[in-house]
Amino acid sequence: MILIYTHKITPRVRYIFRHILSRILLIPVSFTSKIEEFVAHDGPKISYTKMPLGNEFFIKSNELLFEQGVNDLEISMQKWDDIPCFFATNARSAIPFDIFAASFYLITRYEEYLPHVKDHHGRYTATQSLAFKYRFLEKPVVDIWAFKLLKILQEKFPNYGYKKRTYKFISTIDVDNAFAYKHKNLIRTFGGFFKDLIQLKLGEVWSRLVVLLNFKNDPFDTFQKLLRIKKDLHVNTIFFFLIGNYTSFDTNVSASKKKFRLLIKHIVDYAPVGLHPSYFSSQDAVMIKKEKERLENITNMPVLRTRQHYLRFNLPETYQILIDLEIQEDYSMGYASHIGFRASTCTPFYFYDLDFEIQTPLKIFPFALMDTTLNDYMKLTPKQSLGKIKELKDEVKAVNGTFITLFHNESLSDYLRWKGWKRLYESMIKIATS
Repeated sequence: MILIYTHKITPRVRYIFRHILSRILLIPVSFTSKIEEFVAHDGPKISYTKMPLGNEFFIKSNELLFEQGVNDLEISMQKWDDIPCFFATNARSAIPFDIFAASFYLITRYEEYLPHVKDHHGRYTATQSLAFKYRFLEKPVVDIWAFKLLKILQEKFPNYGYKKRTYKFISTIDVDNAFAYKHKNLIRTFGGFFKDLIQLKLGEVWSRLVVLLNFKNDPFDTFQKLLRIKKDLHVNTIFFFLIGNYTSFDTNVSASKKKFRLLIKHIVDYAPVGLHPSYFSSQDAVMIKKEKERLENITNMPVLRTRQHYLRFNLPETYQILIDLEIQEDYSMGYASHIGFRASTCTPFYFYDLDFEIQTPLKIFPFALMDTTLNDYMKLTPKQSLGKIKELKDEVKAVNGTFITLFHNESLSDYLRWKGWKRLYESMIKIATS
């Protein structure tokens, strides 16, 4: 147990000290605001306040963890060795910046509460973030800082029994379109035919025809391959199903279709399943509740995890809705346009609600990359993509974090825009699990 002294024990202080020390470094902590208790403690201890009490391990505190609400803060970047950091301290502090305030700023997504311009899907954009502007988006700096702090703690308290966490990998699959052509209603089927004919997409007309006549498997039906890879390579895989009503952004098979329901029931036998709340649901509690109940009626299991379709979520509103619906885990924390670490961490963390100043029970699992980012936004080849995947995996493994990827069943299809990408998923799994 490490004892933390601070002049005021706030919810923010408890939250971020536990994340850095207990969740990342596996060091249990306790807190005191009594000087005499801190002085009398003969085990490892840290003071986090304005001035050191003596010659103890001291980190000079920024005001952020003692404030409430959101303010427009002035951020001045510097370097800790070769790693970017901010909220500088003075020479008497054990490290050159307030690691706890800086980590709190990044993990709570503090900057997303400030005024910002949204993209055409109503999302906070990567390019507005501190991590993008100062080029550390592809580094889990919170974890890197934590392990640099650990080295200094080990020098200061060499007799403490430090534990070591292990690297983990989670593969997540979003099912936006379970089938390219099969099990759609007549209007959508004929509409698709005529649209392809008018646009002279004769290859797609032919593909649609041979699939509908059962001469060929539906190209997006890659689920047996996904389950085989999961089994053969022992991969922790989670499937997120989109089952909202049809819109121009939600084009999956209707949840009333027997074959689609059977597919979901089949997947549930082999892997955890979560809800992929539809495009317009991010601020609509009634809509998410309806979709959650729809999936629960199919699986006969409570829905405990989600990922928002198009990664559309607003802080804190979307997460407040999920908490009210007793969702335990969310996997939306990442960018569509850029790979990397949106919350600057590769460690799952509990959502801290800056509106109510509380740690909530909703656990956030940040992903590092998405297949459509590599293909559609970054325009990389499969070979170039594997290079980027390995770089990100190496960053996570260096801090024994949790590497989470987001793929779609479609990207294994080798069809249309996924031509040539068929083997990428399995190659990625081999890199991620090595």
